Amino acid sequence: MVSHTFTFRVRYAETDQMGTFYNARALEWFEVARSELSRSTGIPYTEWEERGVFLPLVEAGVKYKGTARYDDLLEMRVWAVDFGRVRMRFEYEIRHAGEKGRAVATGFTVHALVDKQMRPMRIPDWVRSSMGLSVEGQ
Repeated sequence: MVSHTFTFRVRYAETDQMGTFYNARALEWFEVARSELSRSTGIPYTEWEERGVFLPLVEAGVKYKGTARYDDLLEMRVWAVDFGRVRMRFEYEIRHAGEKGRAVATGFTVHALVDKQMRPMRIPDWVRSSMGLSVEGQ
């Protein structure tokens, strides 16, 4: 399994009147995490699209475990798990950076793999390999 961890700060625009991050931001942060994961493997998502592979979102879930306020430094970990021949699942953990590492949220997204015409396609071996998934036939 390939995973990637990175840090980021909560921006003022990402907070709500209660002073914590607005709940929909978690899904936006998940998108950032997927891009960072693919970039960390040496194959940025832009290259996926150049190779004709697109990842529309088909399912998502978030468990909110704590708060994060403006300018808090957070740490996010993301990894892919095998989820069939034409779908990929990504898992996410968001925590406060530092010693205490208080949990902020966990979640998942499931994506179909489609070509430019939005037709489902099998996960290419180069995607499986770069994401640390088992390569079919092995």
